Amino acid sequence: MKIAMLGLKGIAYPGGVENFTEQVAWRLVERGHQVTVYVRPYVGDEENGDYRGIKIRKLPTVNTKHLDTITHTFLATVDALRSDVDLLHFHALGPAVFSFLPRLKGIKTVVQVHGLDWQREKWGKAARAFLRCGEYTAAHFPHRTLVISLALKQYFERKYHRPVDYVPNGVEPYQQRGPHEIRKWGLDRGNYILFLGRLVPEKGCHYLLKAFQEIEGPMKLVVAGDSSHSDDYVARLRQMASSKVVFTGFARGDFLEELFSNAYAYVLPSDVEGLPHSLLQALSFGKCVLASDIPANVEALGDCGVTFESGNIDDLKEKIRFLLRHPEFTLAQKEKSQARVREHYAWNEIVNRLEQIYLECLSR
Repeated sequence: MKIAMLGLKGIAYPGGVENFTEQVAWRLVERGHQVTVYVRPYVGDEENGDYRGIKIRKLPTVNTKHLDTITHTFLATVDALRSDVDLLHFHALGPAVFSFLPRLKGIKTVVQVHGLDWQREKWGKAARAFLRCGEYTAAHFPHRTLVISLALKQYFERKYHRPVDYVPNGVEPYQQRGPHEIRKWGLDRGNYILFLGRLVPEKGCHYLLKAFQEIEGPMKLVVAGDSSHSDDYVARLRQMASSKVVFTGFARGDFLEELFSNAYAYVLPSDVEGLPHSLLQALSFGKCVLASDIPANVEALGDCGVTFESGNIDDLKEKIRFLLRHPEFTLAQKEKSQARVREHYAWNEIVNRLEQIYLECLSR
């Protein structure tokens, strides 16, 4: 098969959509398929060429908050339609708006929904209306609609009365790393709680900082992430932070693996998620996870870790205190957490499912 993937920023780039695309694309290439991934010109150092056997295609974009995705996806769609491609795979609601174009040419089309992006606080009324339009097109225009969580599957099938396919995020088995690079931040094994994600309001980091202000003892809080068109919000977070809070910026590679490996626990206080990759990463490292009780987090967490009432700072504070008072409970989550991701979120099984959907599309 010749497959084109559209709607992401880059390859080897932090982000749930980007990680999903990278992990499935190189595995599809290993199975003999040709995969082209369209990326933004400002992401990564690589030029047009190959990455792990994936054909990388960089195209221009209007790099602003509201025009970046729409202009890049339109140009990528037109470019893909001019090529010898069997199937286009659009990622996310915004790019889904263009999923009718390949159908006009008789090319098989798949849209994968990674979350209800119109719920994100950073978008104004016009952008939310556009994303809701993308949700409608994702449900009606492609040959197959995919979602990354069972909660999203239930949402789409109830609202649009159409079947959708569940193809979740996956996670790799990671190598445990000792504390080396993290020591320059004053961090060591087990002396910090970790938050990792984009610093945008829906990730709920402000809840965590407010709760942590009243946590007694030497435990530190690491905030690993950076702005995503949210500089004012990041500035407010830094103003709220006590001396026990460490901001590291985006974490990737060995540094990310050190942060997860040596954290006492991982906290995800988000209001909106599709299926949080960072939570799956924490489980893969065997970390005890404390997450808000929104459906996507509860689904990913299963019976591992602890939840708190979403947006309830007092409940979050008490759950953090519980984890600090009960290290035996925190440590006991390791085997259960790692077993869960092996059973439900193994990449090879996810690629098997995706490959079968592609083949069914092309056989129709």
